[in-house]
Amino acid sequence: MKVISPDEVGALIQDDATIFLGGLAITSLPEEVLQGLERSFLASGHPRNLTTWACGAVGNSGEAGMKHFAHPGMIKRVIAGHFGQTGKEMMKMVFDGEVEAYNFPQGSLSHLTRQIANHSPGVLTKVGLGTFVDPRLEGGKMNSRSTEDLVKLVQFDGEEWLYYPAPRIDVAIIRGTVADERGNLTLDKEGVLLEQLAIAQAAKRWGGIVIAQVERIVKAGSLHPKAVKVPGLVVDYVVIGQPENHMQTITTQYNPALCGDVQVPTGSLTPMPLDERKVIARRAALEIKPGAITNLGIGIPAGIPTVAAEEGVADLLTLSIESGVNGGIPAQGGDFGLAYNAESIIEQSAQFDFYDGGGLDASFLGLAQTDVHGNVNVSKFNGRPVGCGGFVNITRATKKLVFCGTFTAGGLDVQVGDGKLTIKQDGRSRKFIEQVEQVTFNGHDAALRQQQVVFVTERAVFHLREDGLELTEVAPGIDIERDVLAHMGFKPIIKDVKTMDPGIFSERWGGLAALKDHA
Repeated sequence: MKVISPDEVGALIQDDATIFLGGLAITSLPEEVLQGLERSFLASGHPRNLTTWACGAVGNSGEAGMKHFAHPGMIKRVIAGHFGQTGKEMMKMVFDGEVEAYNFPQGSLSHLTRQIANHSPGVLTKVGLGTFVDPRLEGGKMNSRSTEDLVKLVQFDGEEWLYYPAPRIDVAIIRGTVADERGNLTLDKEGVLLEQLAIAQAAKRWGGIVIAQVERIVKAGSLHPKAVKVPGLVVDYVVIGQPENHMQTITTQYNPALCGDVQVPTGSLTPMPLDERKVIARRAALEIKPGAITNLGIGIPAGIPTVAAEEGVADLLTLSIESGVNGGIPAQGGDFGLAYNAESIIEQSAQFDFYDGGGLDASFLGLAQTDVHGNVNVSKFNGRPVGCGGFVNITRATKKLVFCGTFTAGGLDVQVGDGKLTIKQDGRSRKFIEQVEQVTFNGHDAALRQQQVVFVTERAVFHLREDGLELTEVAPGIDIERDVLAHMGFKPIIKDVKTMDPGIFSERWGGLAALKDHA
């Protein structure tokens, strides 16, 4: 192992190289290394025509991450599980077709790192069938410049599968916390474990190099062997990162409570204000069964544990996050993906093994667009590619899905209180439309497989049936014709519509107390 400066990184990477990047948003992102790589290209024009792979989004939607590759000639192709934090420069290149771009499920990409490492031909999975990842729809291609089929539809043992061939990896760029003089890496301060080891092994399988960013170097032999998550035998170069380039999350430099070093009292978490987001989180929480193994997505679903803590039933929830965190209370905002008081933190690929295998009883996910068939889109809007993340993996095998979101978007203004909901101004954009722009979740397929699917908004609740969406509940104070049907692109099934619990729309609720009785 050799310690180098970030400005030496560019000379180690050949033109046309394929790089696998570690990190999820800013978490475990080797930002110092990427800055040095960018400076090398701007100074010399090399390395150029790069291909990058990443399991999730890489960046903070600003100055970090994929922004450092967003220069004409530097990058040829980008493959990622999500594009949401890659920054406006990279998003523009993708949108304008200046770079080839592919979006595949985060879990499938995570699994692919191990298949590359062990010399397997690739990943064979049912995840993504019937969605935009399916070659019969879009094949995960994010623009017209992307013409090569990187995922294939195959027949195996009489069934349809998606096959991801294992690519050649020339360079792995990963991050740890501490390295010893032999290159052994710990992940002590990282809030998640991700795929650092598998990415490094994937590069080594092809005779490539591994570059790791760490906070500091310690004496050889001073690290506990079980604390070493990436052995030095697969690490070639180490770069010491500056604190500002070694953030724990998008918004946090370092919080010991987010990596399991300390526990915090749940009462210290700030309650959500009484607004439409809290209303949705409360109603969605009613779909929880005590002890059910549950996944939470980003956005409104992340408020469910806060509601549960406020109601005094947080200890009855078994929550997990796709990044590998289990138990505790998932963090929100820029800290999403980590958790307070986690019970366990495992590698992301192992978490997706559990998810893909049907281990989840329920999942609470965001709702951006849905249509008459119950298809859901969270990955592409007005031609702008955002990406699916782990959404496609999670929705494929989870027994019960609860999609959570406001009924309309863009300027929605509601008044919540006194046991009812008043729409002061509706959003400019409809979410319940005739046909979604991109199929991230296939409602018809889910109905045939008898998944339980619920759509929860601040004013209405829908259930997925084999013949479409059925309106089952409306909020007190809501007129079905004026406030619901008039803002939908299709007419739902209407049979027996109930009124949502008025307590959901009051300062004090207590509606989750029944969970204790069934614990």
